[in-house]
Amino acid sequence: SVTSEDAADSASVSTGCMISQASDGLNMQASLPSSEGVQRKQFNQFTAHCVFSAHLTHMATAPNPKMWTKVLHFVISKTKFSYLHMKYLFFSWLAVFVGSWIVYVEYSSYTELCRGHDCKNSICDKYRKGVIDGSACSSLCDKDTLYLGKCFTMKPKSQVYSGTWGDLEGVIKCQMEEAPHYDLGNAMKHRKESAAFNQPTKGTSVERFREMILNHLKSKVGNQANLADLATQVLSITDANKDGHISLPEARSTWALLQLNEFLLALVLQDREHTPKLLGFCGDLYVMEKVPYSPLYGISLPWVMEVWIPAGVRRSMDQWFTPSWPHKAKISIGLLELVEDVFHGTFGSFLMCDVSATRFGYNERHDLKVMDARYIVPEAIFQENIRQQQCYVDEDCLYGADCLTSCDLTKHRCTPEVTRPNLAKACEALKDYTLRGAPADVREELEKQLYACIALKGSSEQMEIEHSLILNNLKTLLWKKISHTKDS
Repeated sequence: SVTSEDAADSASVSTGCMISQASDGLNMQASLPSSEGVQRKQFNQFTAHCVFSAHLTHMATAPNPKMWTKVLHFVISKTKFSYLHMKYLFFSWLAVFVGSWIVYVEYSSYTELCRGHDCKNSICDKYRKGVIDGSACSSLCDKDTLYLGKCFTMKPKSQVYSGTWGDLEGVIKCQMEEAPHYDLGNAMKHRKESAAFNQPTKGTSVERFREMILNHLKSKVGNQANLADLATQVLSITDANKDGHISLPEARSTWALLQLNEFLLALVLQDREHTPKLLGFCGDLYVMEKVPYSPLYGISLPWVMEVWIPAGVRRSMDQWFTPSWPHKAKISIGLLELVEDVFHGTFGSFLMCDVSATRFGYNERHDLKVMDARYIVPEAIFQENIRQQQCYVDEDCLYGADCLTSCDLTKHRCTPEVTRPNLAKACEALKDYTLRGAPADVREELEKQLYACIALKGSSEQMEIEHSLILNNLKTLLWKKISHTKDS
């Protein structure tokens, strides 16, 4: 678009510029000690600068609008390139910064939570000093055949690891400085044990130790008729090396384990299939049978994704990767049987204070297994201590995720009765799980039974009758549908 006159003027100015500075350019090339490629690049930059200067000089002396437009486009294109370049650098720096921060936070959390090495050293130190003993001590501390694997710890003071013990795979749980001993009267938080391995004292007889066990069990589950049988089972476990004698270190290990709610529940339900088997122990470190599939349902997503996913979509996603419906029906029957076992069971009643999917898993036969029993607590001890809990609203009377009582505003104390029974909480956890993929001929009746179950209230006078009726109806409905299949 430039006229021939403009082009001639521009060329003459450019030529003059280049001729006037040619000697400087040649001198520059001759004086540089760099390679020929570097010299050529520097000379080209010098020439381009000279031509651009010539255009500006010509524009100043010959104000041609077309020439102004051409140069303006040139300047804008250079500015645009610079802006995109800076934008790219900014977002690259931002990505590196955010990534580094996430790595730092994850590493800090891991080092704070996962202290398995410290736990092992503490246990083995007490074992070598003769303070504690147990069936897993030699393998953990002397033979090194009990290994701590992947860390699953959620709280620093309750270490959880996958582990291998020879040919066995298990889950290793170890307490750090504080045992998960529930003081429900003090905001229902963990109560610190000042000396975890000082009981029983030296000189205590086996009969005296048996009395200690009986009194402890009575304080936990109430005065049950068959506590003597449970105490005998505890003494059998205490004799770790099966030599017919109970040593003081073995007794101290067992006493420390009895303070743990999960260990107590494993004893109570050891004849049932819902709790993993105890493989061994050393002090308050113990090894449980591995549960192959956990959690019961749901997928784990990075927290960055969790923030942006709506709750309804998230609940739907949790049901994507689940077994076939007959297998889910069998697992659901297992959870209902667990509720039945802990509700007025052989050794008293227990409250299930966290009935979330993460607390349960299942094995290859699709038998339900309790993964984490810390929030399945004896009802007697719960009621005794919740009465002392100060409150101003009902939410002050919440323990775990699901055990809620009401607040007596006249006394500002919590009432002892939970608002929802175990069965209602279990049915709520199973609702989406069992209805998704349910056969058409049972779906309507199953949904009706589940909603009736969820509506159960703990304060109802007829609660126990309704509880038993709905429980049996649900089990029968599910069992009839799968009893004739290989999945049963």
